Amino acid sequence: MAQAFDQQNRYSDDELTRRRDFDRSRPLDRDESTNLISSDKVDGTTVYATDGEKIGHISYLMIGKRSGRVEYAVMSFGGFLGIGESYHPLPWDVLDYDTSKGGYVVNIDKDRLKDAPRYEQSSQPSWDRQYGENVYSYYGFMY
Repeated sequence: MAQAFDQQNRYSDDELTRRRDFDRSRPLDRDESTNLISSDKVDGTTVYATDGEKIGHISYLMIGKRSGRVEYAVMSFGGFLGIGESYHPLPWDVLDYDTSKGGYVVNIDKDRLKDAPRYEQSSQPSWDRQYGENVYSYYGFMY
């Protein structure tokens, strides 16, 4: 493997091509583990309160452009067929995956969600630091 590097410790073109081909040939499930999940499997996953009540589903993730870290899982809540839904950004760390439920559990109930930071589809938040601090502090986390 050492000969795949050039003098400036970069991979050669041949090595990069081999790695790309290998990555494309691997099935998605092989890339997942107990610690990793593909983002397409998170979208649509049910979210439950600790009492077992279904409270919503993950609509999408917000990922830091520079950090590469998932900042929020945006949960869709309420409504019917997309009408009247509100979106609740949840700090990624509030979600605990429960394999028996096949979904995420959050330590919050529907009544507390009514006061949680949220937005409607037509009015996206600014996603700035102040908004992040507000969301994270609501759930008891540092931003």
